[in-house]
Order: sequence, then C-alpha cells, then structure tokens
Amino acid sequence: MAKKKIAIVGGTGYTGVELLRLLAGHPNIELSVITSRSEAGRPVADLFPNLRGRIDLSFSEPDASRLKRCDLVFYATPNGTAMKQIPELIAAGCRVVDLAADFRIKDVSLWEQWYGMPHTSPALVKEAVYGLPEMNREALKSARLVANPGCYVTAATLGFLPLLEQGVVSVEHLIADCKSGVSGAGRGASVGMLMGEVGESFKAYGVPGHRHLPEILQNLSIAAKHKVGLTFVPHLVPMVRGIHATLYARITNAVDFQALYEERYRDEPFVDVLPSGSHPETRSVRGSNECRLAVHHPQGGEILVVLSVIDNLVKGAAGQAVQNMNLMLGLDERAGLDSPAILP
Repeated sequence: MAKKKIAIVGGTGYTGVELLRLLAGHPNIELSVITSRSEAGRPVADLFPNLRGRIDLSFSEPDASRLKRCDLVFYATPNGTAMKQIPELIAAGCRVVDLAADFRIKDVSLWEQWYGMPHTSPALVKEAVYGLPEMNREALKSARLVANPGCYVTAATLGFLPLLEQGVVSVEHLIADCKSGVSGAGRGASVGMLMGEVGESFKAYGVPGHRHLPEILQNLSIAAKHKVGLTFVPHLVPMVRGIHATLYARITNAVDFQALYEERYRDEPFVDVLPSGSHPETRSVRGSNECRLAVHHPQGGEILVVLSVIDNLVKGAAGQAVQNMNLMLGLDERAGLDSPAILP
C-alpha cells in the first residue's frame, strides 16, 4: 500500500509537536507539509530537538496548492482559523481533521456565543463528524471533515457514556470535577502559566462557564437521548500533562456497574476499564492514547463515582486525531499509537 501524504497546518504548538512525534513513527503515512507563518524556513528539529533524525522537514508558509495534494490535512491552529481555510481543501477532495473547536458544536449560534466570533462555514458544521471513535466510529470512516474533541470533553464523555446510554442514573444533576496540566493552555507565552505562578499551587477556573461545557452537554445529551444537566468545574494543577476527571451521578437503577463498563468498552482499543476499586493515575497514561476508567459506588449509597484519566495532548488531542485519521484512511486504528505510557 502506498503511503498516505499528510500535512499539518500550524505545527509549532504543543498539539502540533505531539502530532509530529506520533506521525514520525507511523508506518503508513508520509509527512509532506508542516506549516508555520512565524517559523517558515526553519527546520522542525531546530525548534523541537526531540525530533532530530526523525523529521527532516522545514516549516513552510501555508500554501493551499501544496495542501491540496495531500490525502489528509490536520489543522492544529487557533480557534477560528480552520473554518476560513478548510472549504477550499474540502472542495479539492482533501480530507481534514480539525483539532480546534470550529466544527465541534452543531448549534452555530451557540458556538458563536461561546467563541465570540461569527462562524464562516456553517454548512460544513452540519457535515462535520464529531471525532470521538467510541461514539462515531462508522461515520468517521467516510468523513471528509472531522471535528476532533476537546480534552476535558473526551475524559468526561467516556466516563459518563455507559451510564447515560443505559439510563441508569439521573441526568439532571451530573457533576464533572476535572483537573488538567498546564499544557492544556497551549504553548503561547503567558504570565499565568509560568512555573513561578502555577508551581506549588492548585486552583479552579472557568467556574461561571468554560468553552468545553456546551460540547460536553452536546455529547451527553446525544447519549441520553434528551437534555442533561451538568455542573462542570475545571482546575489547573502544577504538572505538564494529564487530565483527571472525577464524575458524579445519582443512581436511579442499581446494576452491576463494573460489568456495565467492561461490556461497553470491551472492544475499544484505547479505553481501559480498571478492576473494581482502582484509582487511575494520570502518569499511567502519560504519552499514550489510553483513557483509563475506574467505577466506584461509595458505601453502597445513591451516588456513583467514575474516575477518568487521559493525557490531554494525546487522547485529548493529537493521539485522538491520529486515531481518527486511521479510521478515515482505512488504516489499522492502532497504527502509530501502540506505545505504552511513559514512567516514571
């Protein structure tokens, strides 16, 4: 099989370098283009020395004519960029995975409310397939455009999904208490992300409303087949990678919850349901595309607690994007993603 030609638009952020790391070891693709307006002409390995000897490309200015010759293009750009550039590529027969939020929320007016800008490609929002394979695997195989999910959203959705699909918890008062490492804020310089600011500290943020809230609500409402109520509180912790989501739901139908989760995710290559009583750690998924889940029923009471951990840059971003690419291009879903987590 001829290797698929792949491009990355916006390759200098944390998700961009993570895409590069994963694609460098992918057996079925040829990385053809990596763009950056600010770093055009600079060898990738100069900016990211971990890729020396693995990636020989230099960054280049975005050039639609070159991108169109690729089988698939990843957009690792700020919100609002992809929606302006992707229509030309789609019209040329190119397939696209957008790692930003431009196509995640189906209600365009709701998206505009949360992201503070007009949407320039509402027709493509309707067509875009939401890129959570555990929900949309078959649709992803034929998708022209995939909206890669948010990181908090992935951890929370995978944790709640079996409960809502089976209707065994109240959907009115779900709680997602989530913690993320600082890489979730991106690579741009920011005083609030300096080690002297975040080190030896821990805080909640975005309590009045976070942009991932409507995306989580959209997923959970689809799973439950009607609207849900969710309190979502994100926190910043002084580590580089990782998301830990502690999820709470009120039980309405007591079943064997451990068996429910094991059966739901039995055939999922990147969801690991841990043995009863486990407490997953973020370090157990660092650098991997795994989501690890544990189910708890404290004191046999009315509240079920689900623990969900992912690497925000892998299953929460670049790894999930590669998983989606594999499905779109008819490749082995695990290709390029089989490496275990990094310890210590």
